[in-house]
Amino acid sequence: MTLVANGQEKGATAAPDVRFQIPATDDGLAGTGPIMRTDWFQRDWTQRRSQWALRVSQDQHSVVFLGDSITQGWGDDFRGLFPGLKAANRGINGDTTRGVLLRLDEDVLSLHPAAIVVLIGINDIGCRASPEGAASNMRLILADIRKADPHVPIILCQVFPSSVEKKGPASEIMRLNELYAKAAQGDTRITFLVTWPLFANEKGESKPEEFPDLVHPNQVGYTKWADALRPALIARGLLPSGAAPESEPNGGILHQGK
Repeated sequence: MTLVANGQEKGATAAPDVRFQIPATDDGLAGTGPIMRTDWFQRDWTQRRSQWALRVSQDQHSVVFLGDSITQGWGDDFRGLFPGLKAANRGINGDTTRGVLLRLDEDVLSLHPAAIVVLIGINDIGCRASPEGAASNMRLILADIRKADPHVPIILCQVFPSSVEKKGPASEIMRLNELYAKAAQGDTRITFLVTWPLFANEKGESKPEEFPDLVHPNQVGYTKWADALRPALIARGLLPSGAAPESEPNGGILHQGK
């Protein structure tokens, strides 16, 4: 399954930098499971990362949103849903947990982020990687973040529902989310954000009125995600308390510091 983002990168286009090309093979790479190597993905991967390299100074101490095309779909302005928040979008169409692990240092940790919001894993499932493999990569991602900065807050989001039609069966995604929750346990700086009740229908699949292609949220879906994220950002002192909506959706924090 390939995720195609809704948002577009703004600004001048950087010349592709060979430093940001995908390695030709998996030999010697950390983690397990798939890394996309289609022509379009290699082009986008190199182009976006080359662009970000020009913004390292500008994006210092941002709240970094890290993930695949669902994250990329926020756009650079995050749809105006987090006014006053200095945020940097580091989502790439089609990315996987192993891809995120590979690019973590340069794309995220080099920014000395104020916090990191992570949503990744649906492409692992779509490529028929096991939930256990993706969760193993997530543990490595969390460990690398902690090694770089043991104090940076992390908001780890549940993987959103999709559909069997899109190679995203509910049982596989729910298992992955269960393993992610276990990976977050015991770390007082990780907030595990429960979004499954927000988005899943009675079959555990995404709702067409919020995910028109059954994978990517529309504006309604992004607004619901933002409303779920906002209390976690406030709790970490990243947004003022007045930024909370009058009513919060039926989702929230599963555990924080347990």
